[in-house]
Amino acid sequence: MRSPASAFRCPQRPDPVASPSKADARKSGLISHGIAAQNRKARFNYTILSTVEAGIVLRGAEVKSLRMGRATLTEAFAGEREGEMYLFNMYIPEYQGGVLSRFDTKGPRKLLLKRKEINTLLGAIARQGSTVVPLDVHFNPRGMAKVTLGIAEGRKLHDKRAAVAKRDWDRDKARLMRNRG
Repeated sequence: MRSPASAFRCPQRPDPVASPSKADARKSGLISHGIAAQNRKARFNYTILSTVEAGIVLRGAEVKSLRMGRATLTEAFAGEREGEMYLFNMYIPEYQGGVLSRFDTKGPRKLLLKRKEINTLLGAIARQGSTVVPLDVHFNPRGMAKVTLGIAEGRKLHDKRAAVAKRDWDRDKARLMRNRG
């Protein structure tokens, strides 16, 4: 004999409480892959000569906070300490999900680079007077946190004005072409 509760349950459908749907997973707001934080000001203030992708050493709570997309790169820069490259002044707020591990929100974070890449970055800083700025923090398809570093030279005020004028002209040109055709 069947119990009264099982008589109303459809055997083909899974229980909605037991397995979350894909829509619920998308609504959670966590970033599994893609850009978590971007330094848009760096592309305006600097001329990017070349880019390098580096891994970053993070703790568990830092990764969770980064997956929520709450990091800030506006004042961050990369530099050398004891022969290793570190990312300084990158702000990752504390994770509010009940985790007890506390971390320094603007502390230095070690970058994972090969020795040849470190020597290239340090040589560019020493010879050319360039600086190394983080352009974005993203998660690769495997879910690992990566930082895109740019070897950059500072722009003068007239260069910034020219960049704004070029960007405005490109936008107006695209608008004109769209309206004509």
